[in-house]
Amino acid sequence: MTFAENLMDVALLTAFIVAVLAQIMSMVRVAIGPTTGDRILALDTMVINAIGLIVLLGIAQGTRIYFEPSLLVAMLGFVSTVALARFILRGDIIE
Repeated sequence: MTFAENLMDVALLTAFIVAVLAQIMSMVRVAIGPTTGDRILALDTMVINAIGLIVLLGIAQGTRIYFEPSLLVAMLGFVSTVALARFILRGDIIE
C-alpha cells in the first residue's frame, strides 16, 4: 500500500465518523427540539447528512452507482422540507 492509498483510507474513515456523529446529533435535535421549526431544520440536516453518507459509500466502494440515489434523496428531502414548512405556516399543503 502506498502512502496516498493509506491517507485516502484514513480520510474516508474520518469522514464516515464525522458524518455519522452529525447524523446522531441531528436525531437528538429531532427528538428534543424545543420548537417545530427546530425539528424541521434537524430533519433537513438529516437529509443532507444522509446524502453525504451515500456519496461517501460510493467513494469508498469506487463506484458511481450511489450518486443517482443521492440526487433522488436530495430532491425528496427538498420537497418534504417545503411541504412541512408550508403545513406549519398555513395548515395545509395544497392551496
